[in-house]
Amino acid sequence: MEYLNFAEFYDTLTQNVEYPKRAGRIDFLIQKYLQTDTEGRLLLDLACGSGSLSEELAKLNYDVIGVDNSPAMLNQAMLKKLKSNLPIQYLCQDMKELDMFGTMDITVCMLDSLNHLKNPDEIQQVMNKVSLFAQPGGLFIFDMNTLYKHHEILNNKIFLYDTEQVFCTWENRLHGDTVEMQLTFFAHDTESDSYYRSDEFITETAYPVSDIESMIQKAGLHLLAEFDADKNLAVPELLAPVSETTERILFVTQKPLI
Repeated sequence: MEYLNFAEFYDTLTQNVEYPKRAGRIDFLIQKYLQTDTEGRLLLDLACGSGSLSEELAKLNYDVIGVDNSPAMLNQAMLKKLKSNLPIQYLCQDMKELDMFGTMDITVCMLDSLNHLKNPDEIQQVMNKVSLFAQPGGLFIFDMNTLYKHHEILNNKIFLYDTEQVFCTWENRLHGDTVEMQLTFFAHDTESDSYYRSDEFITETAYPVSDIESMIQKAGLHLLAEFDADKNLAVPELLAPVSETTERILFVTQKPLI
């Protein structure tokens, strides 16, 4: 999904994501499940967005490549890189058409990015690409929204966000297991002392866990573990099991060793 207007306000509206803690959990899982030395490993941040997670993973000494299909989001990522001077490489690619120059030790795809894809075939296409470019023994760690979150948390609800930079209305419409989201932004233009409006339309679809597990298997990956992606982030090793009220599941998978 190519965020256009959302890119400008994305970081402001996602300050509660806790990227350092999420990076710490990813690091813990890599240390736990990667069977080879993790020092200086090549890590692909798929659907990297504005680069916040890429930055945190680079600080943990991973050699990070960030891939996203939104030039506007990658522009925000490059602005961060200019300030941090971290050695992150960013590529503008559709993750369904992923084309890397070599194999990856670790691939991550976080914050329900796979839910944005249109259908199971597109998700399968991404998983197949990740598997193709994974080093034998390499990990693919990703999360996805659950049916519970779509039906009970997002549903047909409206959320309001009011910050110094922007006022945002977030209106959901639930159709089956798909949530259509309309985000309307009102940002203050200090030069003219007026507000301008912009809109973004986003779609996410949730799937039964059994369907996702089947996709993992079809991609030639082994499912190692499933956890609640959002609980106990302050303590990376305190992994919570998936429950009926889990809103986002973290999947840890691995390409078999040859």
